[in-house]
Amino acid sequence: MSIQSINPTTGEVLETFEPYSQGKIEEALASAHQTFLSWRATSFAERTHHLQNVARHLRERKTELARIAVLEMGKSITEAEAEVEKCAWNCDYFAEHAQQFLADENIATNATQSYVAFRPLGVVLAIMPWNFPYWQVFRFAAPALMAGNTAILKHASNVSRSALEIERIFQEAGLPDGIFKTVLIPGSTTDHLIEDPRIAAVTLTGSEEAGTRVAATSGHVLKKTVLELGGSDAFIVLADADLDQAAQIGVTARFQNNGQSCIAAKRFIVVDAVAEAFEQKFVEVASRLRVGDPLDYQTQIGPVARADLRDALDKQVQKTVKMGARVLLGGKPLERKGYFYTPTIVTNVTPDMPMFREETFGPAAAIIHARDAEHAIELANDSQFGLSSNLWTSDITRARELAARIEAGGVFINGMTASDPRLPFGGVKRSGYGRELSTFGIQEFVNVQTVWVGPKQ
Repeated sequence: MSIQSINPTTGEVLETFEPYSQGKIEEALASAHQTFLSWRATSFAERTHHLQNVARHLRERKTELARIAVLEMGKSITEAEAEVEKCAWNCDYFAEHAQQFLADENIATNATQSYVAFRPLGVVLAIMPWNFPYWQVFRFAAPALMAGNTAILKHASNVSRSALEIERIFQEAGLPDGIFKTVLIPGSTTDHLIEDPRIAAVTLTGSEEAGTRVAATSGHVLKKTVLELGGSDAFIVLADADLDQAAQIGVTARFQNNGQSCIAAKRFIVVDAVAEAFEQKFVEVASRLRVGDPLDYQTQIGPVARADLRDALDKQVQKTVKMGARVLLGGKPLERKGYFYTPTIVTNVTPDMPMFREETFGPAAAIIHARDAEHAIELANDSQFGLSSNLWTSDITRARELAARIEAGGVFINGMTASDPRLPFGGVKRSGYGRELSTFGIQEFVNVQTVWVGPKQ
């Protein structure tokens, strides 16, 4: 069965790919494993040189790479170019800091010397999603490669050209051939890759369902995993918040990437005292979003990535409204070619409704009213997800106290959630486990090795 990438703006087929044969998959595995045996022995200086070359190639080909992403998954060209730039920054960051993050740690014991060393694990399999076709990959790849591992990418099928371009970037930047290999295979055959003894560990960014399957398969063969799964992030607005700023940032936080981001704000929990005022400002800002051709630099909202995703979002919105919620903006697909959905805001959402209970992956925001700050925290935690969150208040001391009670991998006070190479990224509960980025992320795919040298004389 062939693999197709479809332009979500037009519904037309862009490219058709033949899945890799077993022989081609074997070639990729053998190459990645063999290259690891030499790559793990290279110096940090050599790895740094290579990764900085990758960063340069990303910047040089930014326009071309961004256009490919737009055509395959529909994000705006402005956001696509920014994504490529962020990948280059990530490469430069880990090129500069990996040696420090993985330096031996001396520990005083009864030995002549004892220390902890961080050794690479081997070939890491990355199973990545379509919504940030470059960033999700480089977020994992830069630290993993700087740690001395090699990588095999199984990307989402609808961004197969992006996947091949990533492999090409590594080749053109002069890295050894087996450092980074892409395989084009259906998701249903991924288990065989995970089970292959040459795969040392697995990282997945994707849905809760995909995470469950990957965790089960990896657990069966006792392989390390990092899972970054779904999110239904709370955006809490307290009575003393700057409502103008909260509304402005809230629109970006919800509608970035056409609303298709695991860390997008999705549940806007607003205390009653300012709910009406916030709603008016939120709707006013969102109503100005420009929907259209994502290749137009003036466009802010393009199509969702696939027809089934648009239809699933609409089903969540319609069921929520039928249960008693009220549409303030949008609330339906756009009647035009492609998979467009109108920027949507729904209020009076309660915990029994789909837009509260489920992850909404598209340009639709749910507003939930809270009695007070205590009730807002209770509502924020009333979720199977725990990826990140936002908290808006002018009382920073109180914000820190409330942050400690929010069940999420991140709390962004008076600002928008964003992944940053300098900070750990990941979630709790059904949003997954493990961390990416920062010193925590690079240490996920290493063997934390204790070295003990002779007893003291």
